[in-house]
Formats: sequence, structure tokens, C-alpha cells
Amino acid sequence: MTCTEAKFIGVNRHRIGRDGDGVTTLACFYGCPLRCHYCLNPQCFDSNYKCRVLTPETLLAEVMIDDLYFQATGGGVTFGGGEPCLQSRFIEEFRRISNPVWKINIETSLNVATEHIERVAGFVHQFIIDIKDMDESVYKAYTSVDNERILENLRYLSQLGLQDKCRIRLPLIPDYNTHGHIETSKKMLAGLGFSDFDVFEYKRRKRAVR
Repeated sequence: MTCTEAKFIGVNRHRIGRDGDGVTTLACFYGCPLRCHYCLNPQCFDSNYKCRVLTPETLLAEVMIDDLYFQATGGGVTFGGGEPCLQSRFIEEFRRISNPVWKINIETSLNVATEHIERVAGFVHQFIIDIKDMDESVYKAYTSVDNERILENLRYLSQLGLQDKCRIRLPLIPDYNTHGHIETSKKMLAGLGFSDFDVFEYKRRKRAVR
């Protein structure tokens, strides 16, 4: 693949109220740095999964069919995965060639090098951030990696004053955290100026791929 190509596990149209304002199309990249125990998309790191390889231009041609829906509802394209921020150059190029009135959202764990966040921060309408838990031991037990990069990126977004563009998901994860953990996470995040929290409970679903 060239630097402007990326692997996708799917492109899902006509989503309402789930991935940003208005009508959105969810474009999910292949590849993820995490190995979450209850992963919803284990195909993101399944080496045998048959991905679609798209360029920003071919993705644009596919989603243009919904241009009127995006404009009429204030919607646009939400990039998910996997971890979309690993494909920050792709997203940057897609933003450059797409209709400027479309909103670009990113569903992310923030567990990436800060250079990726720097590349997209200037044009993303909403970061939908799946924090898991701010407690390092809980996070590592559940994802198999540490959360150092997440903390760096949260501080970076806070320094830019982008807290209002961030919705932070704080799940209750069976066997891993508690309501007390969630309240502690909220207090830590509030200390950085974040206030839009989505608290919910994960359903038990063990990953199929390790």
C-alpha cells in the first residue's frame, strides 16, 4: 500500500445519533494497538481478515452519495476502527478533498503517538474517546498495554482548549472496574477540563483473536 492507502474493515452508512451530529457514515480502519478482553471488532487485528483497501479518493467517491444528508443534518464522516488515529495522514488527506461543511469525527482510544493527534486536531469536529479507565492497573489488565500515551494526549488536547470537542466514554467493564473507578476517572478528567462523559456498561463478549 502507498501512504495514502489504508485497510478498512467496513464502511457503514446512515447512522443517526451514534457517532456524532446528524447523519454519519462510520468508516472503520483495520489495525489497533490494544487487545481488549471484550473487543467488539476483533477482525481489526485478525491477520486472516479480508480488508478493503481504499484511498481517500475512493472513500470520498463512496460516501458522496450521502452528501445531501450530511449537509441537511449537520453530519459527516466518523472514522473508527480499530484505531483511526494511526491513519492520521489518510484522514488529513480525506479532510482536504472532502466537502468542507461535512463534520469529521474520530472514535479513538488516544493510545497513539501525539504526532497523530497534532495532525488532525485542527479540523476534527468531535473526538469520541474510549478511555476504558484512568487507573493504569485496570487499563493494562483489560487492554494488555499501558495508558501513558493516553495521558499525554489528554493533556495535549486540554492545552489546546479542545475539551468541548471531546466526548469521553467511561465504561463499567465487568470483572475489571467498578462504579468507584468510574467516579475517580471522572474527577481526574474534570481536573483537565473535560466534562462530557458517556457512562455505560459493557456486555460480556470475549475476544476471538489474541
